[in-house]
Amino acid sequence: MDLKPLLEKSDTKILLVVLDGLGGLPVREDGKTELELANTPNLDQLAFVSACGMHIPVDIGITPGSGPGHLGLFGYEPTRYQIGRGILEALGLDMEVTERDIAIRGNFATVEYKDGVPIVVDRRAGRIPTEENRRIVQKITEEIKEIDDVEVFIKSGREHRVAIVLRFPESLPQGSDAVNDTDPQALGVPPLKEEGKNPNAQRVAQVINKLSRKIADIIKEEPKANYLLMRGVAQKPQIEPFGEKFGLKAVAIAVYPMYKGLAKLVGMEEANPKGETIESQIETLKEVWDKYDFFFVHIKKTDSFGEDGNVEGKIKVLEEFDKQLPKLMGLKPDVFIITGDHSTPCVVKGHSWHPVPLLIHSPYVLGRISKAFTERECLRGEIGIIPAYKIMQLALAHAGRLKKYGA
Repeated sequence: MDLKPLLEKSDTKILLVVLDGLGGLPVREDGKTELELANTPNLDQLAFVSACGMHIPVDIGITPGSGPGHLGLFGYEPTRYQIGRGILEALGLDMEVTERDIAIRGNFATVEYKDGVPIVVDRRAGRIPTEENRRIVQKITEEIKEIDDVEVFIKSGREHRVAIVLRFPESLPQGSDAVNDTDPQALGVPPLKEEGKNPNAQRVAQVINKLSRKIADIIKEEPKANYLLMRGVAQKPQIEPFGEKFGLKAVAIAVYPMYKGLAKLVGMEEANPKGETIESQIETLKEVWDKYDFFFVHIKKTDSFGEDGNVEGKIKVLEEFDKQLPKLMGLKPDVFIITGDHSTPCVVKGHSWHPVPLLIHSPYVLGRISKAFTERECLRGEIGIIPAYKIMQLALAHAGRLKKYGA
């Protein structure tokens, strides 16, 4: 429903912490998940005095990408918006994106050539250091300025990631980004060929295919990052600003460009942490606490270790967050939400369709139901299983920012 007629001004503060890829599945014979194996006394204690539940990021049985996963958490029904990774990566790296542009997320990868055909052996090139990424991107940009009549802009992201903006001579009709990825999402197979689903998209695909071939020639001799897989071909979408939709002044504190891009896409401001640790993000949060009333803090490594199938790594991040939790509680947010944008079980080594643990702490919860912050205990909680895009509605209610509906 449209909440605008019900919005009420308040000085309450809402804190949303997203542990990316939070949810898991059993990783041992005893059936315990990563959350159940982690030693998280602070999270467990908080869960006991909070409202817990699970959320479905997109729909039942649907595996969400990071874009729709976060849009749901921000209160937007994700099936109404098609947002490619490219636009998020580009915005997160402060690249200009206009109505003439196509944005693409690139992944440096490792391939082996067999009879002249590239075969993917590592889709992330061993997560090369960011410094190595910058060196290779400079090498590419020195040789490629345009493809046909299309300007090419490439910028390094973190580790193996890059953002590409293709600037066409004229505005592009909507649907020009209906182009598949070249990432095959598998090893031991060749990259896919870009194909457009309509005449405008076919033109875009043709440019991307030419760009892919040129880049492959330039970096062919690199020891690890010798190919660039193209993902998330996207135009800039039209989306209602978060502040107008919910009456909140919002700020995002994230390390990775894609999540900065997501926040920027919906109109959130950005506060950049000085370092990459959870602790540095919390320090930045403290610095801006008096300037905003909605805070989005994104923690990435739970997802990274989940995708790598690294159980101990994911557990370590959960335990590190638990140690830092008292600092967040010390800020005394009126509403404190802890959840993930999707599940990334280590046994799956990727995003999955499973519901995601959800915790909402405020003075107005029943509580004393869930004895720990785990998948099974959250299933017992008072929230039940809800769509992700309804979380913001609950947050506003707990924050005293919604009027009564009807007489």
